[in-house]
Amino acid sequence: MTALDALCQQLQGYVGPSVGIGVADPKGLANGLDPVEAVATTRMIDKRLREFAAGRAAARRAMQAIDWPPMPVPMRPDRSPCWPAGVEGSISHCNSAAIATVARSGTIRALGVDMEEAEPLDTDLWDTVLTPDERDRTDNGLTAKRIFCAKEAVYKAQFPITGQLLGFEDVVVTLKGTQFTARIKSGGDDWSGIIVGSKVLPKELIISIVTLH
Repeated sequence: MTALDALCQQLQGYVGPSVGIGVADPKGLANGLDPVEAVATTRMIDKRLREFAAGRAAARRAMQAIDWPPMPVPMRPDRSPCWPAGVEGSISHCNSAAIATVARSGTIRALGVDMEEAEPLDTDLWDTVLTPDERDRTDNGLTAKRIFCAKEAVYKAQFPITGQLLGFEDVVVTLKGTQFTARIKSGGDDWSGIIVGSKVLPKELIISIVTLH
């Protein structure tokens, strides 16, 4: 079993059977894109192209994990994934892996996933990413990176529903072990008390997954 296979298996156990997990290697060749996906890649540099292709490969693997036929995931004008009718999903990637989460529409309202290298967030970015309250509760760069990762996952989950372009200051995160809670401070929907998950893999990755029911 490869390291990426082990990661996929670990995360699949974490989210349960209603959410499909797919993982792919962004360092490989950018193969397997459907023509409707490739339309968005004409001006991409090689690294971005490989990340994009790996994200779409991960998405198809995640679909198969919930017994859904693997289908193309084009990119919308706002750069978000355009999921096939009948499924909801989210995609993220970093230097070492690409990940996708997928669920059947009706079983889960929305998904959000973000993955970051488990490296401290630069202190120059703390005042941008962290609210004053979060800043008071943060004493190291890895904790700050976990908060950053959580906010990215929350943003991805809420955007398909609200269309809101949230800033870092609009989301307040409280870490609780490997879990976290997040509250969106504005918006018409009641997002307070969203319970989401943050998984830290030592010396490797920080992965945050949001499921909105």
